[in-house]
Amino acid sequence: MKQFTVPNIYRSELISAIKNKRKSADKLKKDFSPTLLDFGALKIYLARHFGFCYGVENAIEIAFKTIEENAGKRIFLLSEMIHNPQVNADLKEKGIQFLQDTNGRQLISFDKITDNDIVLIPAFGTTIEIEDILQAKGIQIEKYNTTCPFVEKVWNRSAQIANKGYSIIVHGKPKHEETRATFSHASLQTPSVIINDMQEAVEVGKYITGEKPAELFYMEFENRFSKGFDISKDLQRFGVVNQTTQLATDTQAIAEYLKQVVKNHYNLTEENIYERFAETRDTLCYATNDNQAAVTELLNTNADLAIVVGGYNSSNTSHLVELCEEELITYFIDSADKIISSKEILHSNWRTKQENLTKDYLPSKQTVNILITSGASCPDAIVEKVIRKIAGYFPVSKEIEEFKSEFI
Repeated sequence: MKQFTVPNIYRSELISAIKNKRKSADKLKKDFSPTLLDFGALKIYLARHFGFCYGVENAIEIAFKTIEENAGKRIFLLSEMIHNPQVNADLKEKGIQFLQDTNGRQLISFDKITDNDIVLIPAFGTTIEIEDILQAKGIQIEKYNTTCPFVEKVWNRSAQIANKGYSIIVHGKPKHEETRATFSHASLQTPSVIINDMQEAVEVGKYITGEKPAELFYMEFENRFSKGFDISKDLQRFGVVNQTTQLATDTQAIAEYLKQVVKNHYNLTEENIYERFAETRDTLCYATNDNQAAVTELLNTNADLAIVVGGYNSSNTSHLVELCEEELITYFIDSADKIISSKEILHSNWRTKQENLTKDYLPSKQTVNILITSGASCPDAIVEKVIRKIAGYFPVSKEIEEFKSEFI
């Protein structure tokens, strides 16, 4: 896989040494067991896979290279490059201006852009409508496009089934940049609708079978279906694709549920189900799959608590928190600074995005076991800072530098 040039401020010698050693010992990625950092009174278990993915490193490399090669030019980002506060803050500090927020609200009018400006497309991609606006202004979007290849893979899969006459259901968070982009690309070619979760999949199933009156659909899914969408006929043949950072189990469950609805409604067999339901297979990216599988294995460890590090508006990170919370106490933080002391931690509720202060989060016992992972847009340097911060509260028998030597 291609190696990217990413600023050293995001790298960690410790984490790099660990990842390189694990990779060399497990080239086929079959071992998802965690890595133990045994400090004595503190044991930290690191997930097998976490941190920057291919798409994120690609986006960061393009962004910083663009800044370096275009001194004096105005450089804009459509929205956050990735969902990590440190990376976005660093880009702003270097003069990059954001045109929109993560919900698509305009911060700087497109009218203020000229053909002499540079506009970076973020890793999530963007909508056809915005591409058209930028191209009409003479902006070279293809030159500064950091859209993740795995997002583009979903767009290509959507195009393939659209060409065969299927409509598309997009499983994703309706307000997320990637979901909006995927919906836009799918809608250009075939009737499309966005659903958020299994509950909404069940409701869509009722429209397919006629259990719910068609007119209710347009209120229930307002602003989430393509122009001219006709619920009475546009879901007679369809396929399911997803926002690449959704929970794999959720997307699989939704696809299987809707497949069964179609199978029962049209009295189809397993052999002829694809007359009505397109085989899309899972369209999650490799990093999402690996990180989620690593967390599942990580949770087999007997631990006191879990810490998940990443941006609070990061979809893939929030799903890692969701998985951890099902098994044990979990703290979702976006930097080591949120670990205020050995007594207090400031952490986010992944559902509401509200921060909460918890006291006495570290148990009083002879040995404390902590699980740690991070999202695909979180720099390894932040994870190392979290490890150092936590380790500083314990009488450790081993220093970080010793672990570096051990793994190197």
